[in-house]
Amino acid sequence: MPPVVAKILTAVVAIAIGSGGVIALFYGANLLVERWFQGKAKKQILPWIYMAPAVTILGAYLVIPTLLTVYISLFDARSENFIGLTNYLDLFTDKVMWQAFRNNILWLVLVTGVSVSLGLVIAVLADRVRYERVPKTLIFLPMAISFVGASVIWRFVYDFRPAGSAQIGLLNAIVTLLGFEPVGWLVERSINNFALIAIMIWLQTGFCMVLLSAAVKGIPDEIIEAARIDGASEWQIFWRITIPMIRSTIVVVSTTIIILVLKVFDIVFVMTAGNQGTEVIASRMIKEMFNFRDYGRGSAIAVILLLAVIPVMVVNIKRFQEQEAIR
Repeated sequence: MPPVVAKILTAVVAIAIGSGGVIALFYGANLLVERWFQGKAKKQILPWIYMAPAVTILGAYLVIPTLLTVYISLFDARSENFIGLTNYLDLFTDKVMWQAFRNNILWLVLVTGVSVSLGLVIAVLADRVRYERVPKTLIFLPMAISFVGASVIWRFVYDFRPAGSAQIGLLNAIVTLLGFEPVGWLVERSINNFALIAIMIWLQTGFCMVLLSAAVKGIPDEIIEAARIDGASEWQIFWRITIPMIRSTIVVVSTTIIILVLKVFDIVFVMTAGNQGTEVIASRMIKEMFNFRDYGRGSAIAVILLLAVIPVMVVNIKRFQEQEAIR
């Protein structure tokens, strides 16, 4: 049998057995619940039976590794000696880590603020024109590019060559064309973080725009028309009607971007590897864990990152619960 045919048959058999196994699992569990339980007890237990496989997988791939990470963070670099909270104390007194914390805060403020604001403005303005699909499509296109792919693209945009050399970077080509000296966008500490942040804004503005546009379109036309009849200007409609009515969507979009930014790693790693003052929490975690082989400090940073994300997730969950209660 040709190798290609053998691989196809193997894939077909694997899919058939996997799908059949899942169907048999749920069917068998349903029969057992039907036989052993009746009435209210059956209704209460059956959803848990259906969720059991997913909960088991989440426990195996999320909960257990998380607990193991917390455990390892209490040991030394080689996980040989228990040192308690020493890794955490060292991190909060480390200048490099404080630099990473400051950079992450800068990322949070600028990426979240600019992406959500631009997305909202574009959503509102595009909603007023007939050809809105064209600009929305162009703005959303970067979302189809991975962080690594976007970083490679922007490395060419930011490329720097010494003065007098041919500039292949788009920005420096424009700068030299205007008669100025080329700029090392990724090595100048005063601007390199902003250069990296611009990439994330470019990627996430389309995401914000799409969600906020859907929320804007959900505002009843009657309310807008009534405000215009009462003499409200477009600026007043935007601040006193549009934003209050889509506030919940703005919060959800903002918290989603915040979680994404807290975990940012790809852009920094590809563009600067965290050098020249561009270190962020996630990139520092990778260096401690894999470059320096300090599993204790690396795990401690991972725990800190998890603790930073949890409050934002709690806010999102509470928001969803409030919306469900209203419905």
